[in-house]
Amino acid sequence: MRLLWELLVLHSVMLCLADDNTLHGPVFLQEPDSLIFPLDSEEKKVKLSCEVKGNPRPTIGWKLNGSSIDVGMDFHYSLLGGALLINNPNKSQDAGTYQCVATNPFGTIVSREAKLQFAYLENFKTRTRSTVSVRQGQGMVLLCGPPPHSGELTYAWIFNEYPTFVHQDNRRFVSQETGNLYIAKVETSDVGNYTCVVTNTVTNSKVLGPPTPLVLRNDGVMGEYEPKIEVQFPETVPSAKGTTVKLECFALGNPVPTISWRRADGKQLPRKARRHRSSGLLEIPNFQQEDAGLYECVAENVRGKNVARGQLTFYAQPSWTQQIGDVRAAIEERVSWECRASGRPKPSYRWLKDGEPLLPQGRVQLEQGSLTIANVSLSDAGMYQCVAENRHGVIFASAELSVIAIGPDFSKTLLKKLTLVKVGGEVIIECKPKASPRPTYSWKKGKDILRENERITVLDDGSLRIVNVTKADAGSYTCTATNHFGTASSTGSLVVKDPTRVMVSPFSMDVTVGESIVLPCQVSHDHSLDIAFTWSFNGHLIDFDKDGDHFEKVGGQDSAGDLMIRSIQLKHAGKYVCMVQTSVDKLSAAADLIVRGPPGPPEAVTIEEVTDSTAQLSWRPGADNHSPITMYVVQARTPFSVGWQAVSTVPEVIDGRTFTATVVGLNPWVEYEFRVVAANLIGIGEPSSPSEKRRTEEALPEVTPANVSGGGGSKSELVITWETVPEELQNGGGFGYVVAFRPLGTVSWMQTVVASPDAARYVFRNESLPPFSPYEVKVGVYNNKGEGSFSPVTVVYSAEEEPTRAPTTVLARSISASDVEVSWAPPWESQHKGRIQGYEVRCWRHDEKEENAKRIRTVGNQTSTKVSNLRGNALYHLAVRAYNTAGTGPSSAAVNVTTKKPPPSQPPGNIVWNSSDSKIVLNWDQVKALDNESEVRGYKVLYRWNRESSTSVIETNKTSVELSLPFDEDYIIEIKPFSDGGDGSSSEQIRIPKISNAYARGSGSSTSSACTLSALSTIMISLTARSSL
Repeated sequence: MRLLWELLVLHSVMLCLADDNTLHGPVFLQEPDSLIFPLDSEEKKVKLSCEVKGNPRPTIGWKLNGSSIDVGMDFHYSLLGGALLINNPNKSQDAGTYQCVATNPFGTIVSREAKLQFAYLENFKTRTRSTVSVRQGQGMVLLCGPPPHSGELTYAWIFNEYPTFVHQDNRRFVSQETGNLYIAKVETSDVGNYTCVVTNTVTNSKVLGPPTPLVLRNDGVMGEYEPKIEVQFPETVPSAKGTTVKLECFALGNPVPTISWRRADGKQLPRKARRHRSSGLLEIPNFQQEDAGLYECVAENVRGKNVARGQLTFYAQPSWTQQIGDVRAAIEERVSWECRASGRPKPSYRWLKDGEPLLPQGRVQLEQGSLTIANVSLSDAGMYQCVAENRHGVIFASAELSVIAIGPDFSKTLLKKLTLVKVGGEVIIECKPKASPRPTYSWKKGKDILRENERITVLDDGSLRIVNVTKADAGSYTCTATNHFGTASSTGSLVVKDPTRVMVSPFSMDVTVGESIVLPCQVSHDHSLDIAFTWSFNGHLIDFDKDGDHFEKVGGQDSAGDLMIRSIQLKHAGKYVCMVQTSVDKLSAAADLIVRGPPGPPEAVTIEEVTDSTAQLSWRPGADNHSPITMYVVQARTPFSVGWQAVSTVPEVIDGRTFTATVVGLNPWVEYEFRVVAANLIGIGEPSSPSEKRRTEEALPEVTPANVSGGGGSKSELVITWETVPEELQNGGGFGYVVAFRPLGTVSWMQTVVASPDAARYVFRNESLPPFSPYEVKVGVYNNKGEGSFSPVTVVYSAEEEPTRAPTTVLARSISASDVEVSWAPPWESQHKGRIQGYEVRCWRHDEKEENAKRIRTVGNQTSTKVSNLRGNALYHLAVRAYNTAGTGPSSAAVNVTTKKPPPSQPPGNIVWNSSDSKIVLNWDQVKALDNESEVRGYKVLYRWNRESSTSVIETNKTSVELSLPFDEDYIIEIKPFSDGGDGSSSEQIRIPKISNAYARGSGSSTSSACTLSALSTIMISLTARSSL
């Protein structure tokens, strides 16, 4: 055993190094797991893992059944890292409980227990089995009797020869607990040899038992009998938390019994429970506390029933709910640990120190999971483990106790070099050296020992507290700490500053939305100290970067931190606090800001009652935002309106103290929703949320169809049309129209009902209906409430007949290369029927089909027209027929006409102009027409001011012209030939500039577009022929 001074030196050295090298006791990174080793495994080694960390590096040993294994002396064992290797394992020598033991200078810990078991399966001892003889209908059990084994087994039975296995159903059952085969009722098909197959799930080895012959007795058939339960679960079934519980139940009987399951306490079976093998096996996965209870298996047939019962009890291995942690304690301190574990049954606790049992004695007290060590000494340092256990398992928790024993040390906790405090304030100068045990403290100011008084106190932790500080307290202070391992001291200075005072505080204000204000905050302070101003709004710091649109700090000097609030909104109402801080003090000043604004939205708009044209509303007032509400306005919206519209109410003006109103003037049978808007002297507030949607009641329709008219249609028809009544004006469901008509001058009306609200047309057909006869027509309306009124009476004509005769005396003449004039005479009135509304001229080229003819229609009595955009020098056919609303009549005989040749395509060339004595003379070359063009009959001269858009034209049959034009304007001139075929190609535009002297000349060239003037002066033009064509 080490001497006390050796322990002191060891722990002092290790604690001094601990900060740099992280020295600590052993900690398990991996602990050994229990395993089952197959004896027939080709690998002849068992490996139990163990991995540990620690500084210094721990050494690792092992225990078997509580006794240490001498790895060095027994070649049967070896270590690989921390893992234990067992060579050529032997079940009689090596089976048992193993623990890993880790040790370094700080102590020893032991791992959890790991069990090593060996799995094997021997062969059956007997080679034959006696014949089993049973009656048909009798129940039967064939015993398996597995051979010696270790490890979990599964069972199956071969019928006669492999691979035919017994199929389990409601009549046959193989118990996985015993391996026995049960046949509830033997049938003739069951006769044969049965062989039990046993499989070890660990080694995967199989053995077959000797076959058992089954024969039928010939002394009769077994009669019916009640179920006899042969396979049943124990009266008590301990079940671990989280495991899968399997309960077997099977009965013999005739008829074959049915198996059912239930809980004796009346509760439902767990929903997760599963039934297998025709209910012979009940499986409950993930077993929990609530699944425990008394379960019953009921076997039943027509002869009776039988019941087997068993109690499922819940158990759980210990599991930590509170573990222990490492403790660093100063010498002579008190150390307490507490560990807690859950489990069923409730775990018990024991403690280990350095791997050995720790017993209560003297300073060491143990109570369940609690360990207390009073007045710790160096000998108490080491590794401690709390062990929680019940009969189902054991768990370990480890922690290290380090005992510190050093003299006072200020190397890392020097007194603050400079401490600032304000006059009248309070200051604590901390003195916290590292020391164990706790030292005693003394203080000096300068070289004088400091005495405690009503202002100066040395606290329990050694810190110095001075209250109501004065300027005289400034100076240097030294703390001295002493224990029986040494003495140390540290010095710092105290500087006393004048306090900060608020000179101008922010004051509460009452403002209106949109205004801007400044909240002042100005102080006096010690200018040797840095000062910081911050503002809070309703308890939250103002972020001037994020909220810069409304908040800005202003002031311009270090003693002012005024707050400007721009464009104040309702959300800015509340408490504003200016906070001022220096390194010696901090203070604050507050003000309340009341913001007046338009009212908030009214609440709970409710439709109390509706009629066909009114709605009774109520609401609750919203916030008045510090300005009384003066009035309310009601708005409505329907599926047919464009947004929200103000509506008429009673009272007409709703004052701010009224919270109900009747909306009037509503349309019947329309779905309305309403909202309310409040106003005060400051403005109009936000609207309320919409009310529910309600439909007004039905009423008789009041609006009649508009624009009742008609006419046209086919022979023997009277067509009546109207504009539909909008849905919002139909006043109810079942809306339709009543169409009434009678011949003009008669008394009795004919009526018909058009049931569709979207209908806009009715056609009356009757073969005796005279064509184009006047009828008086009116259209009424109706809905579910009854009939409304009719529209005003209007006259509509019945359909007319097509014209029956063709126009006569059709003549056509070509007036240009692209135009033809056609005329005709109307049919004799006495020779045709059908009103004539106009005429249709059809024109088609000789090489075109008549159905593709161009059509031109005239209106009324017009008997001539012009057909344009034709091809020059081409033969055309033209025909004319009359038309009306019923259609077109017969066509006249076609007439032929040939259009004139096209006009000359060559424009006038070599245009020359001369000016003299306010006159301009133009000359150009004669244009020669081509063979397929019309001969030139003359020329057109077009001229205008450069700044004017209207053009003047003169014609001449010569190749020159003389113009009398003022010289103070620019002119644009064009020249083109004309012929019987029309106007030919135009020359380029000639620009004649403003003339500054009496004589000028030029030749033709193009010019840009002219500017427009508001008026054109009169231009006198004289023409002089220079050459004849």
